[in-house]
Amino acid sequence: MTDRGKWHERLKVTLWTLIVPPILWAGHFLFSYLWAAISCAKAGAFMTFPIVFVAGTLLALALIGLSGWIAWRQGGTPGSSAPHEDGTDIDRLRFIAKSTLLLAGLSFVGVLFTVLPVIFLRDCM
Repeated sequence: MTDRGKWHERLKVTLWTLIVPPILWAGHFLFSYLWAAISCAKAGAFMTFPIVFVAGTLLALALIGLSGWIAWRQGGTPGSSAPHEDGTDIDRLRFIAKSTLLLAGLSFVGVLFTVLPVIFLRDCM
């Protein structure tokens, strides 16, 4: 594989990358409520097919999925076997990568739960 194909290996998982999935989830949550408020104020009901909402949701899910995939790839970095008691750089990298992967999964499910009211509710009360 070329160096261009291994771009995910050049990325380093840090505490900043750990908070990316929850920030995307929170951003999507804010976007959802703003979209619902604006569409209810203008039309009195949700649109028949909310293109902007679907596009925002797909973008959030794609970015959260990408973050989780990068964390999954970084978590598979070879190193010492368990138990990880030494606190080496590889062990810290794998811990943060695993935490990022779990947060990405939680954020993915959170975005899906944020979408449910738009799917099941059609009017603004």
